[in-house]
Amino acid sequence: MLTKVIWGGVKTHRREEYYASSQCSGSEFFRHLGEVTDTDIFVYCPCTSPFVKPQTISQCINQFLSSSGYDSLATVSSIKEFLWLDGKPVNYAPTHAPNSQDLPDVVALNFGVTVVWKEDLIRNCNIIGTKPQFVMTDDIEAIDIDTPLDFYIAEQLYKKLVLEGKGLLE
Repeated sequence: MLTKVIWGGVKTHRREEYYASSQCSGSEFFRHLGEVTDTDIFVYCPCTSPFVKPQTISQCINQFLSSSGYDSLATVSSIKEFLWLDGKPVNYAPTHAPNSQDLPDVVALNFGVTVVWKEDLIRNCNIIGTKPQFVMTDDIEAIDIDTPLDFYIAEQLYKKLVLEGKGLLE
């Protein structure tokens, strides 16, 4: 394990090879992260969410610390899609298909920012607790790079919004 302070008390941690591999499950990874991190509150902001604003991170931390009744806080995106699982619709009846804007309000974790107590992270083996609070992000902040296409889209947005100075990320 390699841990070093880079600035302002922020520490980096280089994962051991197993915890960076596809053999390691998400639950194993999160539990390990909690076990090797010296903190009471864990804030998870992966580099695969490059458009999350510093203000959003601060807002999430402050909201988590000032709220009671929740054991975690996570950024989410609204999903208005016709969803199916195992050959069956999840959020609508095909014989009474609504307009997409009238589908139920379903949210998806986008992993831009997650805040959780370290003890809950270890106990639940997850950065999302059993009583999460959600913060909705806009479409750009919600971008999560998981595939080459996601990376291409993020790269094009970066060129347009940052390099061309469109100011949408401020």
